[in-house]
Amino acid sequence: MCFGITKTIPAKRAREAVDALYNGTLAVFEFHMAGKPSKLNVGDYVYTIFNDQLVGRLQIKDLIGGAVNPASGKPRTLIMVACPGERLAVPIPRKGHRGTRYYDGADWPD
Repeated sequence: MCFGITKTIPAKRAREAVDALYNGTLAVFEFHMAGKPSKLNVGDYVYTIFNDQLVGRLQIKDLIGGAVNPASGKPRTLIMVACPGERLAVPIPRKGHRGTRYYDGADWPD
């Protein structure tokens, strides 16, 4: 199992935004999470959920602290991932959510 977090890609971002994470269009992408992650490390993964399906994962290359949420002014951490990531041939049903959740990668196929 490979530890990481799950992030839901909003439906309004459209399939093209999700595809860009996995088709070689992007070299790096920035996710964020509130505060400072206590369990997350470089080398862990960001697992992406789109339309209530786990679609793929991207390896974390850098965690940048000291950022601020522009809407609330609260601290957050930028999570830089390497693209393209690993996309599942067959997505796994998984309920989407707001924010960030730790995930042990238990559903990820070997």
